[in-house]
Amino acid sequence: MSFKLRFAAATAVALMAAPVFADGISVEDPYARTSARMSTSGAAFMVIRNETGEADHLIDAKSDVAKLVELHTHEEDANGVMKMIHVEEGFDLPKDGEIVMARGGKHVMFMGLNRELKQGDIVPVTLVFEKAGEVKIEVPVDLERKPMHGKMDHSKMGHGEMKKDGGGKMKMSD
Repeated sequence: MSFKLRFAAATAVALMAAPVFADGISVEDPYARTSARMSTSGAAFMVIRNETGEADHLIDAKSDVAKLVELHTHEEDANGVMKMIHVEEGFDLPKDGEIVMARGGKHVMFMGLNRELKQGDIVPVTLVFEKAGEVKIEVPVDLERKPMHGKMDHSKMGHGEMKKDGGGKMKMSD
């Protein structure tokens, strides 16, 4: 298959993947990425909107793309160290509200990737809500997207610690 045809097919699938609606839950602008080629981890970002008329709670995410899939966020400790953490309790989804999953903040984390994520690939993800149940989405891989939200570029984020330098920028701690 030629590159142009493959790109057109991937674009068509990506357009079909967003927004996704399920019983008042919509998922907009989903995309996945890795920090580097051949990376063993990756993440998915999206905006989840709630128009069900009642609050809900995102309790889990599932995908066969990785050995372990978790809900994560970044938090800054008292020393200014940024840490990526697993949020076991999940995220609240307010009535008529949204969960913004963006680099440097909340996201779906893929650890122990079962395959390389390539530009245009589609990652099947199931979001599990307390009330709405399972919402299956298709998340396109976009390795070229620049960060638009959050405090830092997730592509430079490891699972170690980060500290702010004297100018307020994030860097890996020693």
